[in-house]
Amino acid sequence: SKAVTAPMVGTVYMASAPGARPFIEVVTVVTEGQTLLIIEAMKTMNQIPSPKSGKVVEILVNDASPVEYGEALVIIE
Repeated sequence: SKAVTAPMVGTVYMASAPGARPFIEVVTVVTEGQTLLIIEAMKTMNQIPSPKSGKVVEILVNDASPVEYGEALVIIE
């Protein structure tokens, strides 16, 4: 399993809009390139794609929380 890390500093959003369904949950099976979450940086919404196909086994960040560059976000195996 491999952690997907933040490619930038910003604020994590787990859904496309407040109240919308999250992009992923634990046990979601994702395909390579699928959006896992959004990081807002300088008012820009950056979709973070999955680097590989697999199953989400852990989500390490909370919605609307700040993240640092390189911080582990999601574990996919």
